[in-house]
Amino acid sequence: QVQLVESGGGWVQAGGARRLSCAVSGRTCSSPAMGWFRQVPGKEREFVASISWSGSTTYYSDSVKGRFTISRDNTKNTVYLQMNSLKPEDTAVYYCAADVHSSLGFTRLAVIDYWGQGTQVTVSR
Repeated sequence: QVQLVESGGGWVQAGGARRLSCAVSGRTCSSPAMGWFRQVPGKEREFVASISWSGSTTYYSDSVKGRFTISRDNTKNTVYLQMNSLKPEDTAVYYCAADVHSSLGFTRLAVIDYWGQGTQVTVSR
């Protein structure tokens, strides 16, 4: 089992910045790709960003490319999502995700093996 615990959510004004963290614990003997999804009520969970085990490869959705940056510190078993130039449409519950069967990164929800509990990010106008 792998446990993912997000932190860093909260309220921010449009144009502002926020950094999310995801602490990974449990059976971390694998080398999982990690990432973030987000979801708003009534909509499907959507991909935001992911990063390979080595950190050398990253993927972003078109809606956040150029504004969000994903990174990881494997010595601390932590993944980060730096969110800049936030927009009201970024308001959502953000979920940390792990794919323990691949080290390369992901964009599809179907490959996710573990989820965090989610952290709310609210961007006001």
